[in-house]
Amino acid sequence: THTHASQLPNTGLFGATTLLDWLKTYTFPLESRYSSLSHARRVYDRAVTSTLYHGTTTCAYYATIHPESTNLLADICLEKGQRAFVGKASLEDTKAVMQHIRSKDPQGELVQPIITPRFAPSCTKEALAALGQLAEDESLPIQTHISENKGEVALVEQMFPNSTSYANVYDSFHLLTPRTVLAHAIHLDQTEMELIKRRGSGISHCPLSNTSLGSGICPVRRILDHGINVGVGTDFSGGGSCSILTAAREASGVSRLLSNFEQGSGKSEEESERMKLSVAECLFLATRGGATCLGLEKRVGAFEVGMEWDAQLVRLESVPEEGGVDDGGDKGMDEGIVYCWGTESWEEKVAKWMYCGDDRNTRKVYVKGRLVHERS
Repeated sequence: THTHASQLPNTGLFGATTLLDWLKTYTFPLESRYSSLSHARRVYDRAVTSTLYHGTTTCAYYATIHPESTNLLADICLEKGQRAFVGKASLEDTKAVMQHIRSKDPQGELVQPIITPRFAPSCTKEALAALGQLAEDESLPIQTHISENKGEVALVEQMFPNSTSYANVYDSFHLLTPRTVLAHAIHLDQTEMELIKRRGSGISHCPLSNTSLGSGICPVRRILDHGINVGVGTDFSGGGSCSILTAAREASGVSRLLSNFEQGSGKSEEESERMKLSVAECLFLATRGGATCLGLEKRVGAFEVGMEWDAQLVRLESVPEEGGVDDGGDKGMDEGIVYCWGTESWEEKVAKWMYCGDDRNTRKVYVKGRLVHERS
């Protein structure tokens, strides 16, 4: 539900920076290069291929301010068969990008345009108003960032002094809708959560980048308790992996850390324990939760009659009774490091896959019934 395709070359580069410094040091210089279509094709081809290899059937992509390369990203998604939402990160030429995508996929069966104000500090009031109006006029989904970093929140307060909160900034420009996906949401207050719930907007939980950039731990349980839909995002390159499975794993880990911090801050043991997300909950956020945030809950995200066949075939290694590795070599290692010993229940196998699995376990990936990746 949240990925920056243009940032793939910077994956793993954080330095000692936090969000705003990281953007200036790494992100904005890289994104300035996307006026070159050859550079864009090189990166976007690998970004779409990599996410498919990791089992991502649907991806919400941020591109850059460059219309031609944004169009190219949409074209690559269509070529490779990935379901996608593709957004240009500014107002100028956004309508032209929308028209390009709709000319290639008129019904939005696979790829749809998405309104993408990067985040409030990068937009003028006029741009936010125009993007909100365009989303309403064209019935478009919206993606943006919210409350990722305390310095960012302070900057929003400074830039929009007449707004009561970060969420209120978006709401005042009609950018909080049932088709809005808000990434991060670490530092929301109670009033903001209530507003987001009333508007029906969703949250993309990005634990990998939240940890990598030291932004904080998102209190997912509290957000869910407010009745807000939550999905999971890899957020590369802020996140160090394009694997949604890794993001689900990290969601579990940070929720357990938060539980520990809550208990240390004087909360009851029962209340603190509730902060933990189970394996089933993390996988729900990575599948049906994300589909709901993107308005696709009736089409994908579950195996139900009438839904489209977006799925991956997962294979786990069974360790042979005689021990060792098949054929005396490393063939067995090609199936990853999820070792099954014949004693695990189905629930335990799924848990092992979430905590230890990687792209080697993803043998086939289907989108809308089409085989889009097969591991040889």
